Amino acid sequence: MNPPVQGIFITGTDTEIGKTTIAAAIVGLLGRTGLRVAGLKPVAAGTSQIDGESINEDVHALRAVSSVALSADEIAPYQFDAACAPHVAAALEDRNIDRGRILAAIQAAAARCDRVVVEGVGGFRVPFDAVGGWDSADLARDLDLPVLMVVGLRLGVINHALLTAEAIRARGLRLCGWVANTVNPAMAQVSATLDALAVGLGSAPCLGLVPRLPAATPEAIAPYLNVPALHRLFDSDSALKENP
Repeated sequence: MNPPVQGIFITGTDTEIGKTTIAAAIVGLLGRTGLRVAGLKPVAAGTSQIDGESINEDVHALRAVSSVALSADEIAPYQFDAACAPHVAAALEDRNIDRGRILAAIQAAAARCDRVVVEGVGGFRVPFDAVGGWDSADLARDLDLPVLMVVGLRLGVINHALLTAEAIRARGLRLCGWVANTVNPAMAQVSATLDALAVGLGSAPCLGLVPRLPAATPEAIAPYLNVPALHRLFDSDSALKENP
């Protein structure tokens, strides 16, 4: 048997709500403590030319902050050119997203690290095949990691966050916390929304409130995160695996 992967799984209330920027900030924080840590995004859709390399920009961002040198393929065994649903992007390239290959890649990367931060794709339940036989929620369950939810602050977020938390817990996974990330800086009643989220998400603590930033770099995000609480999540295996 392979040893359990140590780290967290990052999901979000939707796509384009800042999962990667929050994940990169957490990877950077952990790396500065001396831990060998890497950010992984096993499935990534949409590539562009960055520094002469065809790569997904999220994969590029996670590789840049990881304290363990990994190739783009090690961070993301599946990268697709089209920026659309992964199973659609895969079909456009006549490829399949193989469960075993993803899990093997994560295990191999984790073996070189003290901790990994594994980012999902889109929201919590994004299909990896056309028939719905395996999705990003199944990946989280396969890894059995605590889940941190990035909550994109915009209209409708309470419903999206509560449904996502329900889906996480229904699979026997621990929602270890959430980070509120400002998607719409003009959103009304932010304070009331945060209060409702705190009540609805129960035992999962808020680990940060990130404003809309001119440049959402890991260094710019870090001051808005509850750094001591985040470090406690990674202090020991028991802290990561405790029951809710």
